[in-house]
Amino acid sequence: MRCVIVTGMSGAGKSTALKMLEDVGYFCVDNLPVPLIPKMADLLRVPGSELNKAALGVDIRSGQSLEEMAEVLGELDKTGMKYEILFLESSDHVLIKRYKETRRFHPLAGNEGRVDEGIRKERERIRFLKDKADYLVDTSHMLTRELKAELNKIFVRNKEYKNLYISVLSFGFKYGLPTDADLVFDVRFLPNPYYIDELRPRSGNDREVRDFVMSNPKAGEFLKKLTDLVEFLIPNYVQEGKTQLVIGVGCTGGKHRSVTLANELFEALKENENYGIRVEHRDIGKDAITKAR
Repeated sequence: MRCVIVTGMSGAGKSTALKMLEDVGYFCVDNLPVPLIPKMADLLRVPGSELNKAALGVDIRSGQSLEEMAEVLGELDKTGMKYEILFLESSDHVLIKRYKETRRFHPLAGNEGRVDEGIRKERERIRFLKDKADYLVDTSHMLTRELKAELNKIFVRNKEYKNLYISVLSFGFKYGLPTDADLVFDVRFLPNPYYIDELRPRSGNDREVRDFVMSNPKAGEFLKKLTDLVEFLIPNYVQEGKTQLVIGVGCTGGKHRSVTLANELFEALKENENYGIRVEHRDIGKDAITKAR
């Protein structure tokens, strides 16, 4: 028997999470009235019941009854009912962007209010759920398929989850620093493939560029030291409760050296299943766009 309460910020991916859990055999109910949660828990405890896995969506749409949630969870604790709380988080600026793209109104902002004010109010009202969460997943930099992979790790493969998701981001300094980067590393000390005619149109995703960059002994030494540093930092970030780590790797244009080293760092870290990880190349195609203009 497994009962998962899916909650978090509006726009952070709760619908996707519930759909994924439904696809792997969970009985899912979204926006279940809070007073009915104990009734659902009772159904899960019926001996021989076919209903042995349930996911309950609870969020700000519950209105005033959300304030009863702490009391309901306390009742479940007293009865020995085991449950898990999955809290989906995202940064304010990403949530605002998502609302603008979908042209939706925030539940606490209304038709006339500002989205950022609605987000602020929501954070205050559901903080108690975040504090009690068993799994805290920050979707700020996740694609839908990446979120599904993380949930699959937790609820299907039953892997230990450390609530940390790492984004390795290549970028070009001439296009500006990534504003959300926690760590930034400069690889402009390496020879630039841009000045080799046959490599200029290619990127760090191409083997020819990758081999050129990594053939320099300094690249391998840098990668080893960087990997050691990140592996040292990760458990300390986890201990401090950090849920999102963005590692920026930059070169001049964000096309050759930074892409290569970002890919190599991703490959070095991806086997550790205690955290999620992705690689993104922010500026890999901007040189071609700029020249086309």
